[in-house]
Amino acid sequence: MPLFSPQLLALAESVIHAATAKKLQIVTAESCTGGLISACLTEVSGASEVFDRGYISYSYDSKTAYLGVPHETIVNYGAVSSEVACGMAEGALKNSKANIAIAATGIAGPGGGTPEKPVGLVYLGIAIRASGKIHAIKNNFSGNRTEVRLQTVETALTTLKKEIEIAS
Repeated sequence: MPLFSPQLLALAESVIHAATAKKLQIVTAESCTGGLISACLTEVSGASEVFDRGYISYSYDSKTAYLGVPHETIVNYGAVSSEVACGMAEGALKNSKANIAIAATGIAGPGGGTPEKPVGLVYLGIAIRASGKIHAIKNNFSGNRTEVRLQTVETALTTLKKEIEIAS
């Protein structure tokens, strides 16, 4: 039984091919997805040519220790925020030889949500070495824990592909 749907695998393959064509290296920093973005990318043969590494930073401490997200940023904005997503992507890029980073932090559920930050809220952070561009994308997914996580993987791969295609 495959780990990922044929659609997700086709998307991951298109990301790998786009990165290969542009000679770009990818790094991931994942919290709520627990490594699923990295796993999907590395399910593609040839990923080793463009996938540098992946960080799973589930705890607050790991976001600070391994990705350099300031503790104050987590305290002031919460682990699920655009500021932390950007910090994760920036830290992953800084601690790798990659050209582009994608990060994910969110609330997959079923618990942990609040009225301000409901279950399904996920921020993706993107950092690009050449331009210095760092930004976040806010997503509101629905469904159970697995569905939220898989929607995050799909959106992260789609975002990564678009960013690679416009990269110079």
